[in-house]
Amino acid sequence: MKRTRDEAAEMEIVWQTPANPPERGDYIFRNGKRYVRPYHFEFISHVKNRWAGKTIVDLFTEEFKGRPYDYYVDAVESGRIQVDGEMVPVSYIVQSSQKISHFVHRHEPPVLALDVSILGKEADVLTVCKPASVPVHPCGQYRKNTVVGILQAEHGLAPVFPIHRLDRLVSGLLILARSASKADSFRQQIESGMVQKQYIAKVTGVFPDDEQVVNVNVNYNAQEGRSTVEVGNCDGSTPSKGKSACTKFTRISTNGTHSIVLCRPITGRTHQIRVHLQYTGHPIANDMLYLSEFSVDRSTKGMSADRAAANSGPSLLSSSPKSCVDEHCNDISAIDFRIDPLCTNCPNLAPKGYEADQEGLWLHCVRYSGPDWVYECPHPEWATLEW
Repeated sequence: MKRTRDEAAEMEIVWQTPANPPERGDYIFRNGKRYVRPYHFEFISHVKNRWAGKTIVDLFTEEFKGRPYDYYVDAVESGRIQVDGEMVPVSYIVQSSQKISHFVHRHEPPVLALDVSILGKEADVLTVCKPASVPVHPCGQYRKNTVVGILQAEHGLAPVFPIHRLDRLVSGLLILARSASKADSFRQQIESGMVQKQYIAKVTGVFPDDEQVVNVNVNYNAQEGRSTVEVGNCDGSTPSKGKSACTKFTRISTNGTHSIVLCRPITGRTHQIRVHLQYTGHPIANDMLYLSEFSVDRSTKGMSADRAAANSGPSLLSSSPKSCVDEHCNDISAIDFRIDPLCTNCPNLAPKGYEADQEGLWLHCVRYSGPDWVYECPHPEWATLEW
């Protein structure tokens, strides 16, 4: 449906930018998930050299493939896509360095409805237990549904500066500096190898009882979103690809079907622990990206990570009022947000293409230590094996 600029004005749309902080009322809790109330947002980009010479519609259709061609035509004609703050015709040819604004009705993917628990609060350091499925900071489709966003909305803590990475599907200890200078101090220690990291993982099978040291290169393929291990020939005729990586593993316990393993990454490559565990023949038991067919058959008999989190007791569930137990939670019409007739995601809360059953990994950060400091995080319930 096309809408003129006058019609858009009648809707009294308030366009948010990154300068607008998340607020407690921005979240909707439903069926064990934390959603973000859809909101209008201005995405700003500048024309790259390789974009120059294309029509505004062709540029968006080729570079931003999440929406159909007809949507971009409507967006340009209605002023939802502008160049240098002005409406342009669909045949407009963009030039290098021009400012392009895309005004969208933004739907963020949901995450598990778990608290971001504050473990410790010091003058210059904040430590939290990051829930699985929640990104650390704004990235991709996520802005408010992030650890940084939730801390600001629900605890009034801002600004904060994460000093290390945790993948979205990984849970556990996250250290955040409360000033840029403190963040730089932490990062210098990490880059100089003065920081030790410990994780625990729940893996398939009986992990060996002696320490296992995996010292093989990790090669991350950004297009596929996964890593592989690369081992060169002993004679050096085929050098290994990727970056050098080393992880030390020690078994904590086993019940004959699964094992809990302490993981100590010496380096910090993308998916390093996950792909190194796969290399040992004992991948993380619910890691569908790195499980072999044999492992999948065994691991899927157990409880998935999101169900385990939901069953782990009320202390982990969000304390937001009424949210997930309200009898109207399954009725999307009872949820207060404005339907945008130009939006390709409305009337759904989640964006199209989101995998609603996506779950967190059985991989949890438990400890970071430096020259004169130590921070720790409690173990998750899945780390206790049943016999």
